[in-house]
Amino acid sequence: MTGKTHRVTLIPGDGTGPEIAEATRRVLEGTGVKFDWDVQNAGVDVMDEHGTPLPEAVLDSIRDTKVAIKGPITTPVGTGFRSVNVALRKELDLYMCLRPCKSYEGVRSRYDDIDLVVVRENHEDLYAGIEFEQGSPEASKLIDFIADLGARRIREDSGISIKPISVTGTKRIVRGAFDYAVKMGRKKVTAVHKANIMKYSDGLFLKTAREVAEEEYGDSGVEFEDRIVDNMCMQLVQKPELYDVLVLPNLYGDIVSDLGAGLIGGLGVAPGGNIGDDAAVFEPTHGSAPKYAGQNRVNPMAMMLSGVLMLRHLEEMEAGDRLEKAIADVIAEGKSVTYDMKPHRDDPSAVGTSEVADAIIAKTE
Repeated sequence: MTGKTHRVTLIPGDGTGPEIAEATRRVLEGTGVKFDWDVQNAGVDVMDEHGTPLPEAVLDSIRDTKVAIKGPITTPVGTGFRSVNVALRKELDLYMCLRPCKSYEGVRSRYDDIDLVVVRENHEDLYAGIEFEQGSPEASKLIDFIADLGARRIREDSGISIKPISVTGTKRIVRGAFDYAVKMGRKKVTAVHKANIMKYSDGLFLKTAREVAEEEYGDSGVEFEDRIVDNMCMQLVQKPELYDVLVLPNLYGDIVSDLGAGLIGGLGVAPGGNIGDDAAVFEPTHGSAPKYAGQNRVNPMAMMLSGVLMLRHLEEMEAGDRLEKAIADVIAEGKSVTYDMKPHRDDPSAVGTSEVADAIIAKTE
């Protein structure tokens, strides 16, 4: 351990978030690493008071601490507010989504030796939010403009989404993937694309990725290759052991990261981090399950594993390794786990969220 006290923003979230976050806070402190928590509330529970699920104070806190860990947050339905997770990525320029997909003995899955990391670009591609509604004057104007450029005319009754991929965005996500691979001792980075069809967007992603790999990481010891996305999905199901770190544009990264979670047994053991040059937010990738709120029932493992990612981001490598091993040992033993990790979901020996934390802390010490 470094002996340093880390100032970290803690966002409990809503629904089951607060109890998962509390269990995670306890196991992080159980490693012996010192934290100075700045607790900030976000989500549906604060909308009445603040008029938004993401108060400015939350963003200010993360800008100050540079690191946050958050519980799941419900996106308010029919309110006009965008996802808090998306807003955090945009406002803090968290351009890299980190999604490790690793098998743990004791988790039910069709596979038993998965160890992949999905690195997804967060801002560009079809998720950039540049859309034109079918029948709108803007869509009609765009259809005419594209036709005037000599391209094939788009049907008049089309909705349109724009797919921007830039050299700048690609360079920094590929650098992020290589930097992570070097730091964590990974062997290979695979760029995933559809450059054979989308030659000027995915083609640019692939061209830029190759240049970064060759010019900046040619002597890093990390191998580089590329795969077409549809073939990549088949390969991950048939031969996942051939792959290590995958770097992808936004849409493919979203899909492949959930495919990866499926390979390891689901979102209950799928951690995540959203990282930029000036801040990082770590979080589980599952939802807030509000119907289980306050029941001390839900699985906290994904947020705890996100805490492992945070420890490594903070250069607390030994503590991160120790906490991951403790989590893995508790899963493998199969005694102090929640109902969803038992062979049968009605198993009376299942324990609660807090008891999972107790078991992990006992193994971390």
